[in-house]
Amino acid sequence: MTRFETGTSNAQAVNAPLAIRAEDLSKVYTGEGAPVTVFSGLSFAVEEGVLAAVMGPSGVGKSTLLHLLGGIDRPDSGRVEILGASLEGMRPRERARFRNENVGFVFQFHHLLPEFTAEENVAFPHRIAGVAEREARRLARELLARVGLADRGHHGARALSGGEQQRVAIARALARGPRLLLADEPTGNLDAAAAHSVFELLRELHRERRMTTVVVTHNPDLAGRCDRLFTMSREGIAASVRLSERG
Repeated sequence: MTRFETGTSNAQAVNAPLAIRAEDLSKVYTGEGAPVTVFSGLSFAVEEGVLAAVMGPSGVGKSTLLHLLGGIDRPDSGRVEILGASLEGMRPRERARFRNENVGFVFQFHHLLPEFTAEENVAFPHRIAGVAEREARRLARELLARVGLADRGHHGARALSGGEQQRVAIARALARGPRLLLADEPTGNLDAAAAHSVFELLRELHRERRMTTVVVTHNPDLAGRCDRLFTMSREGIAASVRLSERG
């Protein structure tokens, strides 16, 4: 059985409000071949306001975990509670609305809409939520300025560098003011300098917006700049390390 622990003392666990509470999650993928169990009996908790890193080799289910936490996918068993709300009790449309209002995603591949400008990409979540176009674009310009791209709003996605594209993706993820940010290898496609710059931006925005952030990464240097570290493997999940308390 694979377990996640918060790494806090009992007193801390009781007193600290949880942004994420996932209990006994199991996920099995079925295809043309034999069913593949990604994980079973997995539990994971993160307190509000924490910047947590999840590390581990490829194929152990780190991305799957983020998809379950964000309501993109559903576990075969177990329960996920995000910001006090149970995802299992939501209908698909309710879950999509909750995700749009409360959860931001940043992926390794930026997934920008190539036919849109940077401004249009960042405005898109607002438009889905029913915000008028003029207001959506104004809000998008503000976010683009915050991520250092005030002069790139009218450029198409293909005209941007890799680091710029990921900054646009971060701005888009933050468009609706999410309380939870899930980032899956957000610097994995960037060179070292761009990766450092993008990750520092993520840390700054995490603090400014008082979010809870979970970052999946293979980069130990980046993970070491987070508040907590969880290590995931095929054999199990190591208890989290409170990095600020390491000697």
